[in-house]
Amino acid sequence: MTRITPRTLKGFRDYLPEAMIPREQLVETARRVYRSYGFSPIDTPALEYLEVLAGKGGEESDKQLYKFQDHGGRWVGLRFDLTVPLARFAAQHIAALGTPLKRYHIAAVWRGENTQRGRYREFMQCDFDTIGTLSVAADIETALVIHDLFRAIGFDAFTIRLNNRMVLAGLLERLDLADRATPILRALDKLGKIGPAAVAEEMQATAGATAAQTAEVLRLAALEGTTDEILSRLDPLVAGSERGAEGVARLDAVLRAVEAAGVAPQRLALDVSIARGLDYYTGTIYETFLDALPEIGSVCSGGRYDNLAELFTSQALPGIGASLGLDRLLAAMEELGMIEKVRTPAPVFIPYFDEDRLHDYLRLASALRASGIGVEVFPEPKRLGQQLKYADRRGFRLALIAGTSEFESGTCQLKDLAAGTQEDVPLTGGCEALVAAVKKALALSAAGA
Repeated sequence: MTRITPRTLKGFRDYLPEAMIPREQLVETARRVYRSYGFSPIDTPALEYLEVLAGKGGEESDKQLYKFQDHGGRWVGLRFDLTVPLARFAAQHIAALGTPLKRYHIAAVWRGENTQRGRYREFMQCDFDTIGTLSVAADIETALVIHDLFRAIGFDAFTIRLNNRMVLAGLLERLDLADRATPILRALDKLGKIGPAAVAEEMQATAGATAAQTAEVLRLAALEGTTDEILSRLDPLVAGSERGAEGVARLDAVLRAVEAAGVAPQRLALDVSIARGLDYYTGTIYETFLDALPEIGSVCSGGRYDNLAELFTSQALPGIGASLGLDRLLAAMEELGMIEKVRTPAPVFIPYFDEDRLHDYLRLASALRASGIGVEVFPEPKRLGQQLKYADRRGFRLALIAGTSEFESGTCQLKDLAAGTQEDVPLTGGCEALVAAVKKALALSAAGA
């Protein structure tokens, strides 16, 4: 028999327990925060008709799209994000769901792009969106959700950068470049990667902009200072454009409301250089950076898209939302030493070394699980030393050690596997003392981690 070499495709990866455990914890945190704002879960198919996906994210997204003909000869594609399928979903189900529709969706997406640190061809997105309202309150809430999400994950030093596509559109109207907005904004989105000179060159090559026009766009993108200083400088740059003026007003409203809601000023920044590369954005846009690791790029991005659903329905379905870049954030957290290396989600290990006491071990494990504590009982009656080596390798915090003499005397040993310390704990009274001792030991272990 010819054996197949086990391997994964480039840009794809397997997740071992030590990678999957923090991944699931991050997803659970996102779910908790989204639900606290009233967002409800949905799901959509990984495969969509190609016409649903193609042309929605721009030329670059179309290049990265995984597409093929299925057995019925239909052209289909793997979703490249969760927003375009949401537009189709909303158009199809909004009559039953009503507006505003607040949903979150946590699922895999696929893009055939070049791999780099924290970026893969298959990755998870954790999206939340509000559909069916133009109110600036939805723009404000989106920023607040991002803020609360990063605080819940455990970050203190991060910056949510905001801009508004209407400001950029207003400037382009004034410069007679409105009909060439797409290539201009695609080039501007690369500013942080390739620098202003290369961006200006691309704008002139792809959009036919003059040197003077590109200089004006880059002058806007280079604005710095306090929020009030930047806002005051934006007014003359978009003078004569109603859309541009509205963009400035909405930025002002979002920034002031978010700060009034208690967000620390240093966690929010007006950054008129961000453009977001996807074509469907129309208003407020967001990018979130970790202050300790800005070079990894935005780890939570999004914005307002008021026209995306018009391809599927005549009903106006404006939307706004953002997406947590799970894999990129996990890569950053690992680099920052924020991820605990464990291979088990259960903190307590019970070695099974007294062959005649299996029922007693199972009884102790059941009592701990009934109190909300995860426990693993070793499946074979091997030597205690072997089992403790296994426990140490898997990353258990505590081991509960008891043999015939301990059971007969009504005690067990509770061993802290990291510290190497142990204490005798009584097993009487329905295991109440044991449960209390384990909870106390786990709290101390977590505090010292």
